[in-house]
Amino acid sequence: MQDFILFAAVGFAAQIVDGALGMAYGVICSTVLLSFGVPPAYASASVHAAELFTTAASGSAHLYHRNIDWRLFVRLAPFGILGGCIGAYVLTSFEGNAVKPFITTYLALVGGWLIFRSFRKIPSNPVPAKVVAPLGTVGGFLDAAGGGGWGPIVTTGLLGAGAPPRYVIGTVNATEFLVATAVSLSFLFALLTGHWEAAGTYVEHAAAIGGLIVGGIIAAPFAGWILKSIKERILLRTIGCLIVLLATWQTAQILELV
Repeated sequence: MQDFILFAAVGFAAQIVDGALGMAYGVICSTVLLSFGVPPAYASASVHAAELFTTAASGSAHLYHRNIDWRLFVRLAPFGILGGCIGAYVLTSFEGNAVKPFITTYLALVGGWLIFRSFRKIPSNPVPAKVVAPLGTVGGFLDAAGGGGWGPIVTTGLLGAGAPPRYVIGTVNATEFLVATAVSLSFLFALLTGHWEAAGTYVEHAAAIGGLIVGGIIAAPFAGWILKSIKERILLRTIGCLIVLLATWQTAQILELV
């Protein structure tokens, strides 16, 4: 029961951040799970199982508040699903930590750009079609292989391309439901076919998964309202600072400083 309450609190806080800023649910939850000794593949599978529920609730909230760009949604979803399925296969085959230095470098650069952009009047533009496919594929892959990354990669990339923060965050959150579903099914397929032998110990983390689900669902409606109410420059600065902090934290983990 203690584990359930702890992870419910983690899920609530992570979903507030993710729903309002378009990122960090997977990163926050995976970091906590890993700190409790949960293996990377189990952590990623647990987070994506929880996201089946939290992203459905978050996407519904953004739909209610009209934060979704459906044209971008349709263009982004197929590539996110493709990348997520590949990432799940790779994670159940090899160690996924090798790509982390590249992720942290990317995040730090884009985070700095968004902070800079928040102090200058740069008009928002439609996202170029050539940007959506690679962002969706890479974001889905890293999300599955690293236990989180869909929001940091896709949200920051789309914002960096000049898209409006409100609709980027709403659309990325809504699309994440399809990505989480595809990744979860990929983990399940790998388990049932014997490609990933985790059935015996994976059940031990049921309390953590349940807590993440309950906390995330409770937080989802508030996240949609927060996004609708915050000014663009504040969103950009907050997102930029969050990305830089995440990159710093992950770099410290890679260098075994924490």
